[in-house]
Formats: sequence, structure tokens, C-alpha cells
Amino acid sequence: MSTATQSSSPLTQRLKTWWMIVRISLEERLVYRGDFALGTLMRFLPIITQIFLWSAVFASMAQPGEETTFGGFRFHDMVAYYLITMVARAFSSMPGLSSGIARQIRDGEIKKFMIQPIDLLGFLLLGRVAHKVAYYSVATLPFVLVFFLCRSYFVDGWPDPTIIAAFAATLVMGFLIGFFLEAAIGLIGFWFLEVSSLLFIYMLFSFFLSGHMFPITLLPDEIEWFVQLLPLKYLAYFPAAVFLGKIPPDELGQELLIEAGWVVFLIIVCRVMYARGVRRYSGFGG
Repeated sequence: MSTATQSSSPLTQRLKTWWMIVRISLEERLVYRGDFALGTLMRFLPIITQIFLWSAVFASMAQPGEETTFGGFRFHDMVAYYLITMVARAFSSMPGLSSGIARQIRDGEIKKFMIQPIDLLGFLLLGRVAHKVAYYSVATLPFVLVFFLCRSYFVDGWPDPTIIAAFAATLVMGFLIGFFLEAAIGLIGFWFLEVSSLLFIYMLFSFFLSGHMFPITLLPDEIEWFVQLLPLKYLAYFPAAVFLGKIPPDELGQELLIEAGWVVFLIIVCRVMYARGVRRYSGFGG
């Protein structure tokens, strides 16, 4: 006698498994909704320092009768830029992902993914999706409050729907680039059991070269051209630049395709690393 389970197709069974992982992760994350809301408000506090800092910089550069710009940004653009990068970094940051993968490899916990029909990278990705859904479902109100208070810095108003759609695409792809970049660092744990130093170097370069600290167009030309080639700019600078109209319309489609190319490339890198890492992995003991 056939049962409902037996009649389900492999795809249906896989979708049910994915939904179960997302649902459990979502319930787990929503336990900390108060922490999410408070953390979101605290995330915007450094913007006060940035307002004072850039206000002083623009005041020192001001010329009578001329609007001061720095790296293509006006003062109001600069503050709006930092607000948008806060949103972008909330999507692309993956706290604890690399160190968690390396720890599971080192402690042998990764064995459970070798004996169960669950893919490690898929499981972790679904967990992060649930984390972001839980985060934004709770943190939307603090975000709205901060952007309402700072609405005067968006002097050009809201962008048109095409730019909004492109901005949303950059956030989603920025999330995927952030995930697979950090997953690749964690998977190095198959070859080097300790990846803390590598992670520290990555975080350092990411902080300076992603645009999180300042727009990368402020870098000297001799350095900027190289930074523009890296995927790090898609973690913070690029979404903000798209939203503020700093990417010329005729270059926007090409830039989005390049970002999508980085996503595909990093997925392939992680898949190859995981497959080769599992082949060389050895577990001993109970």
C-alpha cells in the first residue's frame, strides 16, 4: 500500500526538508527578537560620529558660492551613504560562520553531515536565510525610525522603481557573496585546523575595502581600480552607490551581471572546496 510519504517525489521531499530547516531556524532566532531590535538601534549610533566628522571635513573644504563635493559625494550624500551601508552590511555580514565551520571540522561535528542526507552548505545557507528573515521582521521598526529621523539627508528624494529593484537585487546578491566568501574561509579548516588569523585578515580588508568605512571612490586612482575588481565592494559600497544614483545608468546592468558572476564563482569555489575537503577528512573516535 502506498503512503503519502512514499508517493512524494524527491523534489517534494527535499523542499519539505528545506522548509523544516528554515522553520526551526526561524523559531530559534525569534527567541532573540529583543536583542535584534536593540542591536539594530545600536548599529546606527556610529552614524552620529560620522555626521560630526564629515561635517567638519566639508566645512574645511567649503568655498564661497560653490557646493562642496568629495569623491562625487555632497555632505548629505555622505550621511545617506552611511545609512544605506548599514542596511547593506546587515545583509552581507555573517558573524560566526567561518569560525563555526572550522570548529565543526576540527571537533568532528561535521561527520553528521556525511552520514545524513543533508548538505552542509545548504543547511548553513538556510539557517542564515532564517536569521535574516527573523532579523528584519523585528528590526524593521528601528530602521524606519532612524530613516524617518534622518530623512532630511536624502535631498534627492527616493529613487525610481528601477533603481529600487536594482538595489534590492544588490542586497540579495550581497548576502550570497558574504555567505560564500566566509564559508570558503571556514572550509579552509579542512587543510588548516585554525583559521582565526585568515578570518582576521579578511575582516580587516573587508572593513576598509568594502566601502563600510568610506566610499571606495575616495581611494587614490592607483588603488581604486584594483579595489573595484574585488567582490568586497558588493558587501557595502555598491548597494549604497546604486541607491544614491552614483552608478551611471548605462553601467548598472553590467555591474549587476558582474556581481551575479561573483556569486556563481564563489558557489563553485565552495562546492569544490567542500567536495575535496570531505575526501581528505578523517574522523577517529566515538
